[in-house]
Amino acid sequence: MKAYVVGVGMTKFEKPETRDWQYWDMAKEAGTAALDDAGIAYEQIQQAAVGYCFQPSTAGQRAVYGLGLTGVPVYNVNNNCATGSTALMMARQFVEGGGSDCVLALGFEKMTRGALGGGGADGGAADFKTSPVARHYGIMAAAHGFEMSPPTAQIFGNAAREHMERYGTTEAQLAAVGAKNHRHSVNNPYAQFQDPYTVEEILAAKTIHRPLTKLQCSPTSDGAAAAVVVSERFVESHGLGDRAVEIVAQAMTTDTGDSFASGTCIDAVGRPMSQAAARQVYEASGLSAADLDVIELHDCFSINELLTYEALGLCGEGESGKLVESGATTYGGRWVVNPSGGLISKGHPLGATGIAQAAELTWQLRGEAGPRQVPDARVGLSHNIGLGGAAVVTLLRR
Repeated sequence: MKAYVVGVGMTKFEKPETRDWQYWDMAKEAGTAALDDAGIAYEQIQQAAVGYCFQPSTAGQRAVYGLGLTGVPVYNVNNNCATGSTALMMARQFVEGGGSDCVLALGFEKMTRGALGGGGADGGAADFKTSPVARHYGIMAAAHGFEMSPPTAQIFGNAAREHMERYGTTEAQLAAVGAKNHRHSVNNPYAQFQDPYTVEEILAAKTIHRPLTKLQCSPTSDGAAAAVVVSERFVESHGLGDRAVEIVAQAMTTDTGDSFASGTCIDAVGRPMSQAAARQVYEASGLSAADLDVIELHDCFSINELLTYEALGLCGEGESGKLVESGATTYGGRWVVNPSGGLISKGHPLGATGIAQAAELTWQLRGEAGPRQVPDARVGLSHNIGLGGAAVVTLLRR
């Protein structure tokens, strides 16, 4: 059975503590927007998958109670930075399996200011001996030692150093990712930041962990996003054909031996997972990177956008720096990557990120993205990854 996204909604992503709101407030705002977009009532929702990382168990129920007290099953999802797309995948599976015709996927996060910790969802100082990502940081420490910079920026920054040493990638190419995504966010009213920066300004910004500067790192954010996922018969019976975007294929992968065998941060931060998930999606859909028009990918740091170009097959291994420098991944190029501004500029409330990617792609494929619209977009791909690890790739088609 096919599954379709028929309604999406999100809040503006905000710097933590900017708005006086609770997580259930942002969840109600995003969920109501998605229901209104689909033109349905919450009473038609049969199940809900709700993702978050920084709230206690059953916060998913508290989040949807503002939409209605209907007694539907609510599944609480936590998969680090891939939480949102994991909730979306559960919603799709409920529909494709025939168990439900109308499911809500909702993700939210209320975060604190400052750098994200490296030990998982606590966001604080990491105890790497017991952390779920202890093995990943052990790879980093063995190859690079351990510095005093924020742990997540450190492991990705060290992946950037490896990429530069192995392939000749330059700091300017890394900064070009940030410049592109900040430029894209100027036209996104939901983005946390909407200021453009040049490559030179990005290089001159405060260094977080060399070679990554502040303007190449995703910020902590508050926000929520939601999607209504339905069956083909629901689309037909409710006249939603003009709203429906098909989830053509979707795959989630976790770490394998390849994540650790090389002893590199490039592999520890998830390139093998992303490659495997992309391969599964291409095989299931019969499509390839050549068929994509618009892509929302997990640029938690600029280096991860480059690694993901390679994992998705947009270019060969080691060629991603030249790819972004060529203009191939912006308007007028071969693909438009992160038209929303990506995590770097749109923001990164962990539980909401993956669903916000799906919202952007839905708007793009419907032709509803306004000044950031990708011309003639028909096929979109999202990529969401979390250390520890999970990589989710989703292919959407109008």
